[in-house]
Amino acid sequence: MADSTAAALPGHVRGFLAAPRVAALATAGADGAPHQAVVWFRLEPDDTILVNSRQPRRWPADLRRDARVSLAVVDEVDGFRWVGLSGIVVHVEDDVERSRDDIVALAERYDSADPETIATFRRQPRISFRIRVTGVHDHLGT
Repeated sequence: MADSTAAALPGHVRGFLAAPRVAALATAGADGAPHQAVVWFRLEPDDTILVNSRQPRRWPADLRRDARVSLAVVDEVDGFRWVGLSGIVVHVEDDVERSRDDIVALAERYDSADPETIATFRRQPRISFRIRVTGVHDHLGT
């Protein structure tokens, strides 16, 4: 079983993750096959990663079954600068209203909070996950 101890995030990695970049999130299917999705995320003050999804989708179902996850966050200007994170889900937010609040906050972070988009998010069944980072793979060249 993978080590679930939180990994320390160096300051330069924390700074990189603070910018509104998208992440490729990878999960394992019930048959062990890998699955990826591109997601918005937010680094929380406690160094967990918040991600959110509309229900039902494959990757949230994967995370409910197997809490292990990895993320790759790539610099949008220089694709060779990136951070890889491995982690484990430590909290599933099943409260739809709270999860809707999370996606609205993410939309604001990604400058996509127009009234129509927000109204759509407020009608959707949503779920949020908090991920404890257990491994950091830094390719930032700092």
